[in-house]
Amino acid sequence: MKNIHWADQFAERIIHQRPKKNKYTVAAGITPSGTIHIGNFREIITVDLVAKALINKGKKVRFIYSWDDCDVFRKVPKNLPKQALLKKYLRKPLYLIPDVYEEHKDYAEHNEAEIEKYLPLMNIFPEFIQQHKKYKNHDYAEQIKIALEKTQEIKSILNEYRKSPLPKSWLPIFIFCDKCNTDKLTKLEYQGKYNVSYECECGNKKIIDFRKEGMTTLRWRIDWPMRWGYEKVDFEPAGKDHFSAGGSIETSKKIITEIYNKEPPLGFVYEWLAIKGGKQFASSLGQVITLQEMLEVYEPQIVRFLFAGSRPSAVFEISFDLDVFKIYEDFDKCERIYYGKEKLSNDKKQAYQKRIYELSHIGKMSKKLPIQPSLRHMASIVQIYEQDMNKILNYYAPKTEYNKQKVKTRAKCVINWLEKHAPDNMKFKVQSKVTKKTINSLTKKSKSALLDIAKYLKKDTDEHKLYEQIYNTSKKYDIKPNELFKSAYMVLINKTRGPRLSPFILEIGKQKVIKLLQQLE
Repeated sequence: MKNIHWADQFAERIIHQRPKKNKYTVAAGITPSGTIHIGNFREIITVDLVAKALINKGKKVRFIYSWDDCDVFRKVPKNLPKQALLKKYLRKPLYLIPDVYEEHKDYAEHNEAEIEKYLPLMNIFPEFIQQHKKYKNHDYAEQIKIALEKTQEIKSILNEYRKSPLPKSWLPIFIFCDKCNTDKLTKLEYQGKYNVSYECECGNKKIIDFRKEGMTTLRWRIDWPMRWGYEKVDFEPAGKDHFSAGGSIETSKKIITEIYNKEPPLGFVYEWLAIKGGKQFASSLGQVITLQEMLEVYEPQIVRFLFAGSRPSAVFEISFDLDVFKIYEDFDKCERIYYGKEKLSNDKKQAYQKRIYELSHIGKMSKKLPIQPSLRHMASIVQIYEQDMNKILNYYAPKTEYNKQKVKTRAKCVINWLEKHAPDNMKFKVQSKVTKKTINSLTKKSKSALLDIAKYLKKDTDEHKLYEQIYNTSKKYDIKPNELFKSAYMVLINKTRGPRLSPFILEIGKQKVIKLLQQLE
């Protein structure tokens, strides 16, 4: 079925409305003033999904991502160290703020590098543009001149949505003083052509030719549409805050058409994400989840699946609790549908799931259905084998390199989830020795019953037969099954609950379990 997915539908719309283009430019961007979180990533992957849909239709695509790193440093995020040091750099451009972690050239680059490192793992490869380099190189001089010459027209557009009009002295630019590097100007005037004059709080006074010197930048409401025209952008979505009445989308469309005589890009609104529990993302408070943190628990293609499987207008929560199991199960089902191993009653839904899988998948597609270790079951296996990857691989015995990597990746995600997010009742460690406290806590009946089970384990058995034996033993000794289960878990993992007992015993290994149970004699 053609164009069943929202990304394909919008790609088709772009092609239909701009049929004569040889290459389409899709864009995204952000100010790197704080940690780039998974909410910001939604814009990146939304653009990527549309880009891939265009490519699937045989079109050439340029995906640009702008770092607005010459924006003013207005507020120190609370999650950063060296707060006093950073306060000294307020009102300076982000690319001149020091990296308090001393890992990168500057503060902006540190925030940029954190997500740039992980995007290739997601099969996302934008062309990154650091806007401070464009402005320092005076690449936008002509666009700045146009804006200055049409200051009154720009003011009229912006004033239409303002409660109080912009002041008479307002200009569509701001300048960073070349002496103190701040934007604390007391006077700013356009002198005609390419010349502007300014006076700063620090006492510096200057007239500059912005084609050749200084750091003259457009204000954001003008800068964004200017760059749409400069880069010939065909598609750029935005968060719902930009789509409010008189918001930046509305004014930007007017500015690009009326001031720069260019066509605005196509786009749509995408919703915000939330952290499960009701919290919204807040970079300034350090209340964020990053792509790196997501990839610690979710395989890269499952992160893609979360977004490819949701319309951009849909709100959803990022979960790290037991919902993780459900999300993995949903992805595995989608994968089975793609490989024809599971059918849906509705052909349209079947086709939709297959397209979601195509847009989620990373790398070369396997010819056969990949191995699908249950995450819930794997949570037991990695603990039984004490995170020993060789033993984990031996247990699953993947026959291809593709499946071997799949097992390793999923096992690492499970290990991270257990260490950082799992509830205590999901965690355990198989004992090597039963504690005296545990032995003394068991009744004579429970000890006798468990010793009988130890004898039974010396025989050939399977999960079903062992399950029956445990219940028969509880009847033999007149013990409630739940009490016998509780006693067994105490001996095996020093907890009163655990994974389903009969398969758990077999996965630990009969000989190891026999040795533990025999310590009750």
